[in-house]
Amino acid sequence: MAKKELRSHKSYGKNDKDGFIHRSWMKSQGFPDDSFDGRPVIGISNTWSEITPCNGHLRDLAEYVKRGIWQAGGLPVEFPSMSLGETQMRPTAMLFRNLLAMEVEESIRGNPIDGVVLLGGCDKTTPGQLMGAASVNLPTIVVSSGPMLSGKYRGKDIGSGTDVWKFSDSVRAGEMSMDDFIAAERGMSRSPGTCMTMGSASTFACIVETMGISLPYNATALAVEADRRRISHITGRTIVNMVNNNLRLSDILTRSAFEDAIKVHAAIGGSTNAVIHLIALAGRLGIDLTLDDFDHLSREVPLIVDLLPSGKYLMEDFHHAGGIPVVLKILERSLNTDRTTVTGQPIKTYYENATCFNTEVIRELEAPVKPLSGTWVLKGNLCPNGAIIKPNAASESLLSHVGEAVVFENIEDFKARIDDDDLKVTANSILVLKGCGPKGYPGMPEVGNMPIPKKLLKQGVQDMVRISDARMSGTAFGTVILHVSPESEAGGPLALVKNGDKINFDGPNRKLELWISYEEMAERKAQLEKKTNQSPFLRGYKKLYYEHVLQAHEGCDMDFLVGASGDLEERESH
Repeated sequence: MAKKELRSHKSYGKNDKDGFIHRSWMKSQGFPDDSFDGRPVIGISNTWSEITPCNGHLRDLAEYVKRGIWQAGGLPVEFPSMSLGETQMRPTAMLFRNLLAMEVEESIRGNPIDGVVLLGGCDKTTPGQLMGAASVNLPTIVVSSGPMLSGKYRGKDIGSGTDVWKFSDSVRAGEMSMDDFIAAERGMSRSPGTCMTMGSASTFACIVETMGISLPYNATALAVEADRRRISHITGRTIVNMVNNNLRLSDILTRSAFEDAIKVHAAIGGSTNAVIHLIALAGRLGIDLTLDDFDHLSREVPLIVDLLPSGKYLMEDFHHAGGIPVVLKILERSLNTDRTTVTGQPIKTYYENATCFNTEVIRELEAPVKPLSGTWVLKGNLCPNGAIIKPNAASESLLSHVGEAVVFENIEDFKARIDDDDLKVTANSILVLKGCGPKGYPGMPEVGNMPIPKKLLKQGVQDMVRISDARMSGTAFGTVILHVSPESEAGGPLALVKNGDKINFDGPNRKLELWISYEEMAERKAQLEKKTNQSPFLRGYKKLYYEHVLQAHEGCDMDFLVGASGDLEERESH
């Protein structure tokens, strides 16, 4: 490609004061003169951080990406991006996804780079990076951090999150000692990398690969395996080719790519968090994607990957069974097989030679793990704009259920009363949690999979219908209805529910209804303190977020960030 066609040439290709400044300061890092001879400049957005263990090895992977970029004739330049430690950040990492997206967008737009590699992997980092990159639309490719080694406890495999919830309930029920609990804690996280269950990070990595914005096997190669380094190296070569061929993110992230992502999401038993992220990402690209698309497109797709929390195996098993290419091959007849990928070749090249090496881990369509999968989108007077449930992680006996509400006004109320022996609750009750939506928490935390009351655990109850405007971890399970929209903080009907109200959940017919009269509902709404929609926060990002965040069915992006601003920034800095 000619120098004048490179975006970076506007900074590094001018023989004047501005060109001098741009080149000279970069040369302070030891770059020779010919580093700026017109070769593509590739930015590496790195969310490495010691306080984000999922991404604690990305500093190492960046060096392999750089090898590939140099090898292909490019100039790699690494820059930091906000790191969102899912297990560490308060009040929730989701609060800051949009802040990361803003940072990445402006970093890409403002700097003289021709393409970008997104290095990330924790639950909100890859979605946030992609949202920001999509609004700029340069050639872009993803390297995920990869799943950690399988957890081990007493000679058996254990999985991130999923087994934590089980162990915690066992301790609360008096069935597991604290010494054993700590022993399991030591064996759970044995290496850098993301959850090795089909949590949110692994789910979105699988979606990234399905959509063709990463190389094959990027989703499943373990964080500490040589395969992860090889993929990183080849990614460096690939991004240079993308720049040379002007293959941009919007060329790959088409409506067809989103449709295939939704189908694969169902087949692998993916996290419900992906619903919010995909809707937000589509909004950056001007693609009309709605909750109804998830229900419609996934309705006929069974669960074929047997992984925790919906199955029993772990990501290491999935990778060695054949990974996403095998899933694509099995679903081939329902996919858009000619859409392009980062390689410049159609997605079908990702799976042409794929072979399944373990049919217990990856099943055929005729013998699925479960016939019900995907995302059920519920509608009714309790969720006018929708709510969702993950049927493959729920108890089949509870997918149609009528029960009386046990209401918790906020997370503090829940924590204070859930283990109270005097709590008026039965196995038939429906737990309702308010105040945990995008505005209400703020940030929509992963508390929707409310623990079962201790008194019921001791009776052997293992699942209940639970309803909230919150999210839940992709590692979680149970009959959990999430993302109720509008949220209670925004004056949604969830705010009107009282103890003892009957609620009808009819999953097969996609209904969620509060069984009170229209008149009673209107009277309760009138009695609610009128919301001024004024932020309870006086300054900073939380104030900005509260005033501008969209509801769950819209992807929880900021209203002023939907869409794109492109990559042009004409004015010089001096």
